[in-house]
Amino acid sequence: MLENEDWDIKITAQNNIFDLKLKDVWQYRDLLLLLVRRDFVSFYKQTILGPIWFFIQPVITIMFYTLVFGNLAGIPVDGLPKPLFYLAGTIIWNYFAECLTKTSTVFRDNSALLGKVYFPRLIMPLSIVLSNLIRFGVQFLLFMILYVVYLFKGTVILPNAFLLLLPLLIIMIAALGLGLGMIISAVTTKYRDLAFIVSFGVPLLMYTTTVIFPLSVAEAKYPAYSWLVKFNPITAIIEAFRYGFLGRGSFSWELMGYSLVTTVVILLLGTIIFNRVEKTFVDTV
Repeated sequence: MLENEDWDIKITAQNNIFDLKLKDVWQYRDLLLLLVRRDFVSFYKQTILGPIWFFIQPVITIMFYTLVFGNLAGIPVDGLPKPLFYLAGTIIWNYFAECLTKTSTVFRDNSALLGKVYFPRLIMPLSIVLSNLIRFGVQFLLFMILYVVYLFKGTVILPNAFLLLLPLLIIMIAALGLGLGMIISAVTTKYRDLAFIVSFGVPLLMYTTTVIFPLSVAEAKYPAYSWLVKFNPITAIIEAFRYGFLGRGSFSWELMGYSLVTTVVILLLGTIIFNRVEKTFVDTV
């Protein structure tokens, strides 16, 4: 008799590894919003400055980069104001790094909840991506404020039509962080050593992107290693962002295409691995 009942949600032992259960995610959208709110509020809870920390972090970062890499090291920035150049790369990298590091430990950090209650597991990494999107929005606002300040000062900034690619760039960053994070989170259920590698590896990975130097500098001064910078899919995203808003730097459809294909492959691979592991992670985490 129960077999003939029409249930809203059916939990089965065998599922298609490509099935994202997006219908279930939509049904649990209230939970998704609650988790996003939890992640956002918990960041500044019991702090004196509260959400102002979203501004303080990038401000201190660009001050450090300007002093060390811009003034002491003298690394060229394509003739752009150093704070604006560094901030453009920093907000992109911060969004990717936060999505990756927090998603990579999603099973371990939420094992108590995931082992007791059913809901689409994809909601957990999605909530991380969305909550960090709020932080990105706040830091992007800081970028636009600094952008307007330099415009009023008469600085030559040449925005162009490529800035319309911003929604695509944000989606690509989120997808890269989500895909890589799901792969790492699945592996760390058995091998927790990977979590330690991620903790110090992600900051080092930043130096293989163009956060602190333009691609032109890597190609001119270090041609033997410039392939490593181009190999990182985040490089194309940062360069496209800078070129669209600041009008300087380099933009390549070939590099952008490579980054887009890599993003799709990583997200697809992450989805497959995540769907396979979510059924048995409670036994190993």
